[in-house]
Amino acid sequence: MVGDTDTDDRYFEPQVETMPREQLRARQEERILELVEYAYGNSAFYRELWDAHGAHPRDIRTLEDFRERVPFITKDMVRAYRARTGDPFGGMLCVPVEELTSVSSSSGTTGDPEFFAEIWQDAPPLVTAQVRDLWELGLRPGDRVLSPPGTFRNLMDPGYQALGAVVIEVDTWMGKMQEVVDALRTYRPAYLQMMYPQMVELEHLAERTDLREAFSSLKGASCAGQPLSRKMRERIRDDWGIDVYEYTSAADTGTAWECREHDGFHLWEDTVFAECVEVEEDGGWRDAPEGDLGELVATDLDNRAAPLIRYRSEDLVRLSGDTCGCGRTHARMWVAGRRGDETLVQGRSVVLRDIWQAVEDQPETVAGVFQIVRGGREVDELRLRVGYDPALTGDVDALAGRLSEAVRERTGVKPVLDMRTEEDLLKTMTSVAKFPRVVKN
Repeated sequence: MVGDTDTDDRYFEPQVETMPREQLRARQEERILELVEYAYGNSAFYRELWDAHGAHPRDIRTLEDFRERVPFITKDMVRAYRARTGDPFGGMLCVPVEELTSVSSSSGTTGDPEFFAEIWQDAPPLVTAQVRDLWELGLRPGDRVLSPPGTFRNLMDPGYQALGAVVIEVDTWMGKMQEVVDALRTYRPAYLQMMYPQMVELEHLAERTDLREAFSSLKGASCAGQPLSRKMRERIRDDWGIDVYEYTSAADTGTAWECREHDGFHLWEDTVFAECVEVEEDGGWRDAPEGDLGELVATDLDNRAAPLIRYRSEDLVRLSGDTCGCGRTHARMWVAGRRGDETLVQGRSVVLRDIWQAVEDQPETVAGVFQIVRGGREVDELRLRVGYDPALTGDVDALAGRLSEAVRERTGVKPVLDMRTEEDLLKTMTSVAKFPRVVKN
């Protein structure tokens, strides 16, 4: 809490992290007005789109002008431009290719991976932005961190090194958690990055390994790639003794992390302008009232290579500008899910949360590994793939019967179940980092 004895050392950049909101807003407006002129002059995609909507930089003089005149963009719009023109950057690149330092990719969870053009000198932008969050987690000069030798959205080592941390290169990828536990005992690091499938691996290791002892050197661990369920989070915290910090995407402009309060994800508003809107079927929109659910729309403020401007994320969030208990003034968001995840079964709404709770309630499926299989949002039957732990499952048919009834009680719909082992179901992942909850086949 803010009253802790470490308050003076709590913030990596205190003047920015606790900046009054009116100053944040003024900084955002200044950067956005510069961005509009810059993108129009250098991006073929934005120039074509804005001309079609009558949005010229000369008419945009305030933040309100920007929101009123500049249209939203979507991932599909960029993909369509790429397919039509053959431009691998979808017309968004604002600099000559030779000026780029690197091109990294997204996880590809919702389709083909997206590629991010980046310019940097000492460290990639995404990594640099996370230094504040790692500091809040407790990472300090001299601490050791376990870092995978590969890259995802760029090499993370420069960020750790910027904090003065000692990087230990260990293969921490999926399927390697026993080796990770061994490395924890050997090197006694302060920090480890994990993802959802690794948590499932740890569930099995916990049956024969003292994970609380293995993780006892950690100040904290981060988790991304899939939201943690309530039961999974309690197990990680209470049984394994890990202070876990979740983080999520800030609509592909960066990431948003929890602080020690574990009450929402912080958006660094000096790097992103975030909006929470309700979009109508006809394309019209209005601001979602603060605290109400809406779609996250984001604008890059610190990306001169290929900025996203009024980008519709499809993430449904609640957004608040209230000062957090940690003292930071930047907005926080709470993620409810993705716009396309609701399924209508013969007109009845079914959401992931209800299925998740039913699956977790069964001891054999407590890890919550499941998928909705559907061809579209509206279906005649609820088809579910559910992963079970074979070490805990004596009778798969009996489990399926209990699970079917649990899902029916929570959703009002009797599912058609496809029972698989957790290992087999996790092998169907098409993304390198995320387990998709809704699949077509």
